[in-house]
Amino acid sequence: MTRLKENEMETRNALKEESFDASSLTNFENLTLPTPLTEERLPFKIKIAQTEDDLEKAIDIRRSAYARHVPDLADLLREPEDFDRDEGSVILLAESKLDGTTLGSMRIQTNRFQPLKLEASVILPPWLQHQPLSEAARLGVAGNRMGKITKILLFKSYFLYCVKERLDWMVITARSHVDKDYENLMFSDVFPESGYIPMKHDANIPHRVMAFHVPSAESRWRAVNHPLYNLVFMTQHPDIDLSQTESQFHMHKIPHSTTARLPVMM
Repeated sequence: MTRLKENEMETRNALKEESFDASSLTNFENLTLPTPLTEERLPFKIKIAQTEDDLEKAIDIRRSAYARHVPDLADLLREPEDFDRDEGSVILLAESKLDGTTLGSMRIQTNRFQPLKLEASVILPPWLQHQPLSEAARLGVAGNRMGKITKILLFKSYFLYCVKERLDWMVITARSHVDKDYENLMFSDVFPESGYIPMKHDANIPHRVMAFHVPSAESRWRAVNHPLYNLVFMTQHPDIDLSQTESQFHMHKIPHSTTARLPVMM
């Protein structure tokens, strides 16, 4: 068994314990992240959607991605969802530098203003209640060779956003096959005994509910020599820009900043 799998099993076993105390994990107050050693330019840019045109691009790539995998649901995704416009939500948008083609998108919702969307289907366990949470949803990438790397860099952008906003937990729902991607990122089951749970808020499609502790990510990935460790923690990507100006569709504003960097907290 690889160290990565061992670490994953240890995390799952910890979450099964009724006495699990999230406060025992590394938090942002005592977190120190390494300084990236290299800089890498990407063939695309990732930004936070700001305009109605940006939102339309996100909806188009979302629908086309779901059409390949969940065609019945894709028909329901032709228009923006309420959560796309809600305060506390942002949408990541990846666009080709060459021709502006949309390569991917992801919605991030926080629980700062209202419960996460997934909480319409499940009651989260005590160790996730009253915690700063974020839910990534409606991930969609192009069906070409750029899709895989776009998906990885969208995850990095999601992670950077959570660090920047001090959101302790990523919580997601993942259907069969997609959940393996999150397992590989070291997400753990929130309900390990339940398996796939029908999501009332998502056409009753069975999903696993999975969580990822943000402040401890660097130490956990370093301990197992995670294959994406260098890309996420040791490489600076100036093409990931998490700054935001005035939104035309009333998304929650975040403080203006320049290109996103992994902060070194003292």
